[in-house]
Amino acid sequence: MIPKELAKKIRYIEIYTSKAVNDVLAGRYQSVFKGRGMEFEEVREYAPGDEIRSIDWNVTARMGRPFVKRFVEERELSIMFLVDLSASGSFGSVDKTKNEVAAELCALLAFSAIKNNDKVGLIAFTDEVEMYIPPKKGTSHVLRLIRELLGFKPRAIKTDISAALDYLGRLRLKRAVVFLVSDFIAEGFERPLRVVAKRHDLIALSINDPREMELPAVGLIELKDTETGEQILIDSRDAGGRQRYAAAAKERRAALQAMFRSMSIDHVEVISGHDYVRNLMVFFRQRERRRAA
Repeated sequence: MIPKELAKKIRYIEIYTSKAVNDVLAGRYQSVFKGRGMEFEEVREYAPGDEIRSIDWNVTARMGRPFVKRFVEERELSIMFLVDLSASGSFGSVDKTKNEVAAELCALLAFSAIKNNDKVGLIAFTDEVEMYIPPKKGTSHVLRLIRELLGFKPRAIKTDISAALDYLGRLRLKRAVVFLVSDFIAEGFERPLRVVAKRHDLIALSINDPREMELPAVGLIELKDTETGEQILIDSRDAGGRQRYAAAAKERRAALQAMFRSMSIDHVEVISGHDYVRNLMVFFRQRERRRAA
């Protein structure tokens, strides 16, 4: 049995994301994520206007009159979500934790995928891969993914993005669209990131909480690193301290963006409490323009 509170969250996400998909995202998704190429469909008799290059000379020779091959776009894709569910994702200063935002993002993209008849799979990780769900189609499959993400109880608390990327690399998957969802509070994953980006269409979705970017002036605050247990007490009324905190956060985000840019990896930054549907729409429009150029 699914706990009542979890079932309520799943239902909310299903309704909210389905509406967003139907209203604004589905068409954009299809134009941005193309199929793997062209697939043979049939041979038919030549008609005026058909390209000479499409003539099937073997069939033409047998039948004594011209026939052409017809191809259609191979639309079906596999979408893989690599989702970081380490302890840092349990933080949330607004109405949702970063892990809950990650689940909603994945649901939004997954519902867009199945509306276009694509398959969807999941790799959930901490400092190890803790769950793998192979790509499949269908609404019930997407709802299972959402349930697993929202109800996930990790064995570990730390983060190892390399482990997830290496695991993906060992799977026998054709070229897929891969969404790497994380707060990217980790190090040493550049090499496997580059390897996966060469094989798959890799998109990074970074999730930040507003309090990770700047602090309010509310007095003494105890900050705790949920992955190491390290604690520090700071006085947030100190304007200089707040400025240094914000500058360090800005520098970390800029370094992350520069790394993705250097590898030609698309990057969408999401901030908890902000409209992530708008962020995705901006990304889709930018990608469409690049394809058209």
